[in-house]
This record gives sequence, C-alpha cells and structure tokens, in this order.
Amino acid sequence: MVKIRGLDMYGVYARGSFFTLIAAVAMLFLVACSGESTNGFAWDVDCSNVDLKDDFIYINSAGKSVVLGTTLKSAKSNERPEMEVAFDYSFLLGKSEITCKEFNDLMGGKKGHLTLDCDNESLPAANVTYYDAVLFANAKSKKNGIDSAYSYSSAQFDKNGHCVLLEGFKFKPEVDAFRLPTEAEWVFASGLSFDSTNSWNSSNSDFATHEVCLKKDKKGFCDLSGNVAEWVNDWLGNFQDTVISNYMGALNGGNFDERVIKGGSFRSDPSTINLYSRGDVYTVTSASYSDYLGFRLAYGKIAKPVWLDASGEAISSNILVLPNRKMLSSLLGTNRLKLAFRNDVSGNLVYVDLSKISPVAVEIKDSLEVYHPDISPDGKHVAFCTGLEGIAGKSTVYVRDLNEAGTNLVKLDVKSAAIPRWRVLENGDTVIVYVTDAGNNKEKSDFFSQSTWQVPFSKGAFGKPVKLFDGAYHGGISNDEKLSVSGARLLRARVAKNKSTVTSKAVDTVWFNSDQACNASLNRNSKQTLFLDFAGKTGTEFVGKNYQVHERLLVADEQGKLRTSVAAPKGYTFDHSEWVLNEENFAVVTLTNFDGAHQKIALVNIKTGSITNLVEGDELWHPCFWTPFDKTTSETSWSEDSVGVYLSAENLSASELSRKMLAFWTFKDSIELIGLGNSRMRSGFYPLDMSVPSLNFSGIPCDMHCIHYLFKSYVLNQCPKLKYVVVSLDFDMWFNYDGRMDVDRNMNGSLGFEYDVNHEFYPEGVDSSFVNLVKLNSPVDAEEFVARKGWFESMEKRGWTDENGVAEIDIDSTWSTCLVDKDYAECVIDNRSEICRSTYHLENCMPDSNVNMCLAYHPFNECLSDFFSNYEKLKDLVRLAKMQNITVVGVTFPVSPYYKKTGSYSRHGMLRSHAEKLIEEMRRMEDENSNFIFMDENKMGDHDYPSSMAHDYDHLNKFGAEKFSARLDSLIKSLQKSK
Repeated sequence: MVKIRGLDMYGVYARGSFFTLIAAVAMLFLVACSGESTNGFAWDVDCSNVDLKDDFIYINSAGKSVVLGTTLKSAKSNERPEMEVAFDYSFLLGKSEITCKEFNDLMGGKKGHLTLDCDNESLPAANVTYYDAVLFANAKSKKNGIDSAYSYSSAQFDKNGHCVLLEGFKFKPEVDAFRLPTEAEWVFASGLSFDSTNSWNSSNSDFATHEVCLKKDKKGFCDLSGNVAEWVNDWLGNFQDTVISNYMGALNGGNFDERVIKGGSFRSDPSTINLYSRGDVYTVTSASYSDYLGFRLAYGKIAKPVWLDASGEAISSNILVLPNRKMLSSLLGTNRLKLAFRNDVSGNLVYVDLSKISPVAVEIKDSLEVYHPDISPDGKHVAFCTGLEGIAGKSTVYVRDLNEAGTNLVKLDVKSAAIPRWRVLENGDTVIVYVTDAGNNKEKSDFFSQSTWQVPFSKGAFGKPVKLFDGAYHGGISNDEKLSVSGARLLRARVAKNKSTVTSKAVDTVWFNSDQACNASLNRNSKQTLFLDFAGKTGTEFVGKNYQVHERLLVADEQGKLRTSVAAPKGYTFDHSEWVLNEENFAVVTLTNFDGAHQKIALVNIKTGSITNLVEGDELWHPCFWTPFDKTTSETSWSEDSVGVYLSAENLSASELSRKMLAFWTFKDSIELIGLGNSRMRSGFYPLDMSVPSLNFSGIPCDMHCIHYLFKSYVLNQCPKLKYVVVSLDFDMWFNYDGRMDVDRNMNGSLGFEYDVNHEFYPEGVDSSFVNLVKLNSPVDAEEFVARKGWFESMEKRGWTDENGVAEIDIDSTWSTCLVDKDYAECVIDNRSEICRSTYHLENCMPDSNVNMCLAYHPFNECLSDFFSNYEKLKDLVRLAKMQNITVVGVTFPVSPYYKKTGSYSRHGMLRSHAEKLIEEMRRMEDENSNFIFMDENKMGDHDYPSSMAHDYDHLNKFGAEKFSARLDSLIKSLQKSK
C-alpha cells in the first residue's frame, strides 16, 4: 500500500469527530467532473469550460501527501531514498489509458503526425513518444476551446510520424488544461487502490495489450498497474530525504534527456509491478517509444510548482530554453553556440550549450556573486566579476571552466577588477581587459581616477596585469585598438589620434550629446557601439517619436553618430545589451516587463529588428552569447557543422553510441582489442583492465546487424593495429527486428553519421583536425567515455533478483518457437541435407545459397528471417575478421541464475532448450573457424558471478566487469603466447 500522509488505510483522516470523518470521506469521494460536483461538494479544479463526461476522476489531494521512492537496496539509485510530496491542490486523472481510437481520431491524418496501426481501436495507444503524448494533450485542449498546457517553437518528426523533438518546449503548470500527470499525482491516485495482480501482466496477457478497462480497481481506474506503462510529465532526477510541495520532477533531463514512466505493462511479472519504479531496462528519453508504453491524461493547474535541481535543491521557478536550434544555426552560420548569464534570484552563473539537441540551462552553484560573464574566444572558459556596472566599489574578477561543475576557478589577485572582456591580441595571446571600478562615469574626475587594464590568461592561470590607460572604459576595445567606450550614465569614448592607438595618443570624448546612456557594448570588428538610453531628446529625435526608458536599442558608428535603432517587443523594454561575440549584426539582451522583472533573454537582429527568445525565467541578467571566431574552418576541408555531430533528435533515444564516437576516433590508431555489443557488453567489459590497448564500443540498442555495421564500416577502416574483436552474443534478443532497425535507431537523422557514410568511412584515413572537430561537436559528457575508454561504470549491487527473489521476464519466452522445428532450423543452418530440402520444399535452396531465399518457403519465415539474419551477420563478421587476421571472441554474458527455475533463457525470453541448441551451434562455429573463440560466461545460469557483481537481472556491475575482463585478458595473453 502506498503511504499517503494524513490518511489511514482507507484514505480518510484517521483522527477527528464522526462528522469530520463523514466530511472527509465525502470530499475524497471520486466523481466525474462535468463542471460541478455530483455529490454537492465543490473542488478546486476549474473544469467549467470543459465537458469531461465520465472520462476523468476527481482526486482530492489538497492538504495530503504521498511518498515517492523506496528504501529497498535492490532499487535503482534514482528510486532511492523515499521522498514525501505534499499537495496544496487537487486534480483530475483519466479513468483509462488513451485508446488507439481516441489518438487516431484526434491526431491521425494531420500532416507529419503519427497515425497508430491498431488491430483493435479499444487497445491502449502505444508506441508513442513523450512528445506524441504532449501533442495529443494540446490537441484535446484546443478541441475543447481552452489554452494548452504545452508550448513549443517547432516540431520534428521521424519518418514514421513520431514526434522526436519539440524545440523551445515549455510546460505551463499554471494553466487549467489537459496534460500528462506528474509522477506524484500518478502515485497518489494509483496508491488509493493499488493491486498489481489485478492487471494485464506477463502471467495472463499472452504478452500483448488488451482492451482498456477490462481490469478496473476499486476506485474506478483502469489498468493503472498493467496493460501498458505510462508516460508522466516529469524529467527524471534523484529524490531527496525531505518533504517537497507540488513536486514537478527534475529541472531538466540531464545529459541523456531522461523522462519518467510509471506502472507495469503486459510484459511485467506481477511481483515486479510497484509504485516506486520510474523507468525501463534502458534509458527512456522524450523520443523513446515501445509497444508497451502509452499514457493517460490529467486535468487541472498546479499554481505553485516546485522542481528539484541536480544538487537536490528545491526550485520554485524553472529556466526554460526556448530557441529553434535550426533557425539559430541558419541565422548565425554555425550550430556551435553558447549562452552564459546571471540568475539574479540565486546570484549564480548559468550557461546553455545551444549546440545540443535538447539544450538545458545549467546553473553553477557557488557562494560567489556572478556579474557580467564573458565567454572566452575558444568557448571553454568564462570570466566574470563580483561588482555591478554603475555601482562604485571593489570588485574581483574570476575565470572558470564553462562546464557543469564550473571547475578550475581562478581569481585575479589585484586590488579591484570589474567587467572582464576577453581579447585575442595580434600576436595570438589571449588577454582579459578589465577596469578598476565600474561606477558612475558622469563625474569626469571620478571616471579618470580609475583605469583600464589587461592581463594575459593562459593554461588556466593569469599572467602579469598591465595598465592600458586612465579612465574606466569597460565597454570594450576594438580589435585595431582605435576605439574604446564606456556607458554608465554617459556614453564616453576614447578615440585614437591619426595612426596611434588608444593605449598611446587618444582623445577622450563624450558622445550622444551628453544625454544619459548605459549598457555600452563595443563591437570589436565593426567598431559600432550598442547602448540603451533614457528616452532623452537625442534619442527621440533620431527615432522620430517618443518612447519609454530602454525601449529602444541604439547603435552608433565609430564616430559616435547614431545609425539605427531597434524597438523592444510590445510589453517589454531592454536591459543588459551586448553584442553577440564575433557577430556584427546580432545583439543579446534581457527583456524586462513593465513591472521590472527580467523575464527573458533574447537575440536581436540589428538589421531586421527581429527578436528571437532564447531563455525564459524569473530574473535573468547580463547575457553573453558566444559564437566561434571562425565559422568556416579555413584550415581543413572537413565540414565543421557535420563532422562529429553524431547526436540528433531522431537517435536521441539511442544516444550512447553518439557519445562513444569521440572515444573511437581518439583511440582508433592504438587499440588492439575492441568490444562490440549491446547493454551487456556496455556494462560488462572493463577495457582499462586489459593488458592490450582496448576500447568498449558497444551501443544501445545494438544487435548483430549493428555490430556488423560498426565493425565493417568503422573498425576495419580505421583500426590498423586491431587484433581482437569481442562480440556480445545476445541471441536471446535476435528477434522482431527488421534488419537495420538497430543501425537506424543509433544513427538516423545524424549529420555526423551521414557525413561518415557520404565519405565512405574515410578509407584514406582522417587527420587531427577531423578528430578535433569531433571533440568540438560531441556531447559534453563524451569526455567521460573517453576517460573510461567507452565503458559504462555501474557501482550498484542490486543483485540478480529483486527483493522477492524474482528476476523479471519482459518478453514471452516462447517467441523462439519458430526454432522448435529443429530439423528445419538445422537444415537452414548447415544447408547440407537433401532430405531436409525435399521435406521442406527447398529444392532451390542449394548449399551456400542465400538463406533468406530458403526461409521464404517456411511458415515461420518472419521469425526465422529475423533470427537467422542476425546469425548470418555474425558469420560474415567472422569471415571479414579472418581476412584481416583478426580473432573474434563471442561472449555470452552472465544473467540471473533465477532463470534456471523458468523456461526462459533470460529477461528477453527465448526457450532454454532453444538457447542450448544455439550454444551448441556456437561451439560448432568455434570448431569450424580458426579465428572464432566461444566464451560462455553464462553457462545456462550455472556461472560463478555472485549477486554482488550484478547491476540487475542481466547486467554486470563494476565488480562483475572486472572479473569478466580479467578472464578475457587471460585468454588474450594465452593467444598472444601461442602466436
């Protein structure tokens, strides 16, 4: 039973008078909302404008709480510890999962959108991404004439119609609309009458979905604990041992864009269906979909939402990243874009890597106050100060790495330094220009009592500061050193005389007719000055009409003459204006509403006046927008916007391989052994322990088609020293795949993988500039895989079974019944028997002919084709390896010994008797191929890997990986010795 604070086991208050008890029961009573309560009681969900009929149930959660997570050690780390969530609102939840008919009636036929292929319209809508579910919720709100709960700037669909990306995605919890339930809402409602046995699960489902509402709980909900698992609204994050009100999940999905799903499915053992589980066997992203994943809707606003950030701190506002990535790339000529700014609520530095498919705002928490951040020319560092423009007093300049941790913080050890700005000198040295004080520059004597300096910065350290000139010119210095500006009350300029520079002979002057100005920013190339004014005479005369303070963005040329202005969007004014680094036509600004709140950061096209919103939040200050100095890559013919761009919206749910490509290109010339396979290889092979240079090049998903593709395309072309390839023999997963499906899921829509294909995988090799581009364009966490040589480290010791001593079986183990006709199977495998060919009408299937031709004549051809096409890829891999004198080691990784008690080989099914036959076939392959070695580490469950070495039912943890890798290394050493 779920723990619901303030309620006893029946869901009512446990203390109080009899009348209080009666009232509580009445308030908890679940009713359909059609605009007013059917039992005379009111609730706090406004559904007066929506006809919900009998499709939704009212959940009186206000004033109550629920516990998420568990204390069980066998649970995943992101499911521990327990965390209490309090509600100050109530909501409505759909009685059932959305059906195929409901989905297709609303979404089917729309341009680009998904249409589900359903045998029965009453089945739950499955095979939908998170974004598909979101678009359905929006469409339902629109159909009812109400505002939608989700907004976005653009949608991207894959070739099958699945929505795989909503750019500029924003959830609006304050809106009464149809939406996905939060995890806390889902658990609260499910816990009112949770019964995992009253569900469609692996014990009764025949491993298929069933019509909705054939299974109901006592409160009227259908299929909450089975049939299909369900999307909820939340990003996946970690719990904290605390109490959170109105919990909305994590601030973002992190590096892997992970989402939460809840409930068991038709594939789940009833003993494994619970309220605390939050995911699947593999990573779940917004673009994931499967035949056992659907959704139901909730309705109602959440007025005071709370998120948890990565450090576990409760956040009442979320910084949302809004832009259309493709549009930004088109505007600025590159997809390598970064944004840094101050979160004025916390005082911390925030940065966004806009080159990512799903960029998120990353806050670097520190005790330091961060003002006026400026990103380094190479985009790797950020400088900032602790003082504010226009405020006199001491300030300190710091530099730190531009990453999630803000590592390598370095302080400039001078008396006072403010408003840092990076420069690259003519000799190639990188320096930071700063002023000793950034106070009001109106009084000439005060202004010139301060000075402008520069200090070298190299290899993470400051050099010796050098004074440039008197006057606090913190608006920047032009690249030709002919102009420097300042704007903190007056628009001051330091202009070089004749052929001199601002550091030698120069004239100090005041522009803009001495009218008040601020936020001056000098474009280092064009020498145009960007600034804001206070709607004075000079500005209004130039614009030709009156306007509000900071309502116009003004641009002056190198003589101080006004050249253009841009109006703020309706309802906003500008603040904190800066040129986009290395751009002459774009500025970045904060947009301030009429209450003075800095709600948005936006990109302004100075030429056209168009404005593109970048991020949205409560108080966003001092933006710095970075673009690379050279957007064309003059030193090489490689495409800077394609090489290494291995991550795309289409392959986001299978994104790990894209993160490992940097490790491959980094180590390709030195590795002698490479591991290829699926998740078992991913966690089970520890290359750092090997005596020969090794790399774990596994991916998820990756069947033999994918393994063969990687080996033939990349490994054979690029690894000159390779001697051994270790292949994970996951033949229990060689089913229900359409040839290249795993290849496509890993690579579809990716500019990097397409570029590799178009260049035939570089038979002539690649140079260092190529590898550098891969590094520049790789996801941030790709360096982690480089450090571990592709290995995924798991320290969890969750064991081979759950707390009930059970290991889950996700798929009907009898899928391999197509192999039960062993005579036919052996006929196809060895293809030698005349009797076999005659019996199965395979007269045209001669020895050494195409197996697929033979399969066409058998009733089990589809299943056999899937299975044997994987088998054929393995055989061809062994053949290709032999031609290059490479030894192939085929490995069956250990899975839970629990499966010995069942008819299943593993979590993914396959009858054990069929698995035994395949193991015999592997041994026969070993006998017939001098370069193939079969390494059976599972031994049909009779292995010697204890539960402490198991990450879960069929994956090793770090300790198991070390044991396996030690055995593999012993084998390699023996092979080397024999040679």
